[in-house]
This record gives sequence, structure tokens and C-alpha cells, in this order.
Amino acid sequence: MPTSGATDAQPAPAHGTAHTLLAGVVCALVGFTSSFAVVLAGLRAVGADPAQAGSGLTAVLVAMGLGSLIFSWRYRIPITMAWSTPGVALLARGLAPAGGFPAAVGAFVVTGVLLALTGLVRPFGDLVQKIPASLANAMLAGVLLILCLAPFRALVHSPAAIAPVVLTWLVLLRFAPRWAVPGALVTSVVVLGVTGALGRVGTGELLPTLTPVLPRFDPATLVAIALPLFLVTMTSQNIPGTAVLAGFGYRTPWLPTMAYGGGATAAGALIGGPGVNLAAISAALAAGPEAGSDPARRWLAGVSCGVTHLLLAPVSGVVIAVSQVAPDGLLATIAGLALVGTFAASATAALADAEQRVPPALTIVIAATGISVLGIGAPFWALLGGFILYAALGVGRTPRAKAG
Repeated sequence: MPTSGATDAQPAPAHGTAHTLLAGVVCALVGFTSSFAVVLAGLRAVGADPAQAGSGLTAVLVAMGLGSLIFSWRYRIPITMAWSTPGVALLARGLAPAGGFPAAVGAFVVTGVLLALTGLVRPFGDLVQKIPASLANAMLAGVLLILCLAPFRALVHSPAAIAPVVLTWLVLLRFAPRWAVPGALVTSVVVLGVTGALGRVGTGELLPTLTPVLPRFDPATLVAIALPLFLVTMTSQNIPGTAVLAGFGYRTPWLPTMAYGGGATAAGALIGGPGVNLAAISAALAAGPEAGSDPARRWLAGVSCGVTHLLLAPVSGVVIAVSQVAPDGLLATIAGLALVGTFAASATAALADAEQRVPPALTIVIAATGISVLGIGAPFWALLGGFILYAALGVGRTPRAKAG
């Protein structure tokens, strides 16, 4: 329930129940259209075939829908669940595991266990929150940098297909920022129609199928995927998600939501799902003034958001079928444009402390190289390099102390 002193940053106009429900629908639609391309790119990068990627997308949509619906109804708080856009972006820049997609699924399962432990084991959760957020943000910024370059590289090679999408994004970014990526997505559908790509989609490919995957627990893959994915999910989704809700006067039930997110991640991984967690930025659409002037009734937006995610689950088959016939670079363009804002936020947070910018700066550089050593990708080595430099420079020292 909202705390007794809950207030909004600005007065909100009085709205009825229909407006509150619509806010939840918008929350789900904006979240889905803005980042589903990133989810597909991440799953394909770690070895998923089209059927497995579609299965994984369906799994997370169902888990997100059920979580949002159940927690919002149970606690009368607008709690919304989401996939970790930064997490799947990390997958998109990683190397395909030597053990193929089953090894990636094993890493997803372990990530789910770690997420659940943060809620169930208090000391473990406290330890996670002591990890320097600047390094986690720096690792993410380095990973996102290359992905954000994709639209402009594609623009050079396929200007006729990509230019309308980028132009739509730029215009909407100026006049309606929230709809910039969804608008670019709509333009990409028009491009697909004009190029005749939609005519190549077979009607038998439109229904989603759930594809079980037997996990393989490969040590190198666990280090390369599970650890960075867990850290990014906690620092970029779960912790900020609780902060967003707190900003609107709601107290997140930490243990139940972490246990559900971890359990749903581990279970969903068995059919290809990359993970479920608290929504962060998009959470404000259901928890803020746009969901109505009465904070005590905004939980209805969480419910409608959950229902909308469940209704979107069958669409995953269509999404996969269309992505298979899209012009080269189109899906990467949508994903890259969707991540520009996340990159800006991550880089800003990583370099916010003027006295300790060098370790996160090094982390960004290493993560952006895409190197692989011993079968372990750049995100892990970026974190390790940042930690080593922090230790070498002396965490918490002032610049004068460092100079001797």
C-alpha cells in the first residue's frame, strides 16, 4: 500500500478507473515495442534458433504478466514486472557459448537462483548492494555502445530501408520521446510492407510454440553470462525499480518479488526465457500521476499491465516470423535505437563521481572491445579490470591522497 505520506511531484488531474487501466496498457505496450528486438537479438546471439527465441519471448511475457497481475492485486501496489533490457543487451554483445544455447540456458537458471537468493538470504542481498554501481553501469555502457552504433552502420549499407526508421525516431524523440522507439517500429513495419517482406511470411509460422531446452552447466559460460547478467539485472532493474516505486510512495515487498523473479527466471529458462525482474523506468507509467490522481487506486494499472503482457504472449510467433524476413540491419536498428537512452543513463551514472572516473572508464573501454579470453567474454573482464583498478588506486581516497 502507499505510505501515508505519499505525494506526487506535481498535481495530477482527476482521472477515472478507465484512465488508470489504460495507463497500465500503455506501460506494457511501450515496454514491449521498445525492446522486444533487443530480447530477440540477445537470444539469437547466445545460440537460440528462431523457435527457441520465440519460445523464450513467450515465456518471459507470461511470467511478466502473471507477476504484475498477482503482485499488484495482492499488495494493492502498481508493481510491474519486465524483462531486463540491459541484461539481454549484454547477451547480444556476448559470444555464443561453446556449449550452445543449452549452456546459455544453464546460465539463465543460475541467474534465477542468484536473484532468488537476494530476497531469501538477507546477507547475500546486502552484499550485492555493496557492489560499486559505477562498475556495473560502466560494464553495461561499454556493452551498449557497440549496439547503439548498429543503426548508423546499417544506415550506410541500406539507406533506403533504414533512413525512414531513423528519421521517425529522431522526429518523435524531439516531440514525443516516449513514443520514439514504438514509432520507429511502426515505420519499420511500413518498410517491410513496401519491400514485400511481409508477403514472405508463412501463415503456418505465426503461432508460438514452447520449446523445452535441457540446460547445460558449463563453468566458463556461468562466469561469462550468469554473473554479469545477475549484476546488471540487480543494479539496472531490481534496485532502481524499488527506488521508482518508493519515489511515488510505495514500498516494494522485496522478498516475495525477488523470490518470484528468481523462480520465474529459473523456470522460464527451461523453455528459453532470459529472465524476469522488476520494471524500472517503465514502472513510472503505472505508478506515477499519469495512472490517476489517487495513489491508492493505481494498483489497477499494474493489473492491466499484467493482463496486456499475457495477451501479447501469443504475438511472439508473429514477431519471430517477421524478423526472419526483415531486411538486413532492420532488427538491429530497432534494438540499437531502443538502447540509446539506456546507454546515456548508464554512462552518466558510471562517470558521475569525478574523483573515481578512471576505473569505470577502463571498464567501459574493456567491455566495448568485445574481447574473449579463455572462452569468457568482455563483460566479465571489464568488471575484473575495474575492480583491480579500484583496488590499485585505493577506493575512497581523495585526489590529494592519491597524489601522495
